[in-house]
Amino acid sequence: MLDVRRIRSTALKRFARGDPSKVNPQWHRKVKRILAALNVATHPTELDVPGFGFHPLTGDRKGSYSVWVTGNWRVTLQWDDDGPLAVDLEDYHGK
Repeated sequence: MLDVRRIRSTALKRFARGDPSKVNPQWHRKVKRILAALNVATHPTELDVPGFGFHPLTGDRKGSYSVWVTGNWRVTLQWDDDGPLAVDLEDYHGK
């Protein structure tokens, strides 16, 4: 299981621990699929599957990756030798 200490978002931490109350209910299925994929991935490109809209970020977010949830909302993350880190649920387009 993805170490919750590697998750930045409080809502995602709670979701991973079994409390989905802070994540939009319409997103639960997709977020669950994304977290499950993160649990088994050994490289970020393994998230490049249909429906995820996976892509590396550029500019000041270079070194991070994005997976589409819905609308402008994404699960973003970085990657190190131990796997995903700084996993966040965010609308970085609206910032």
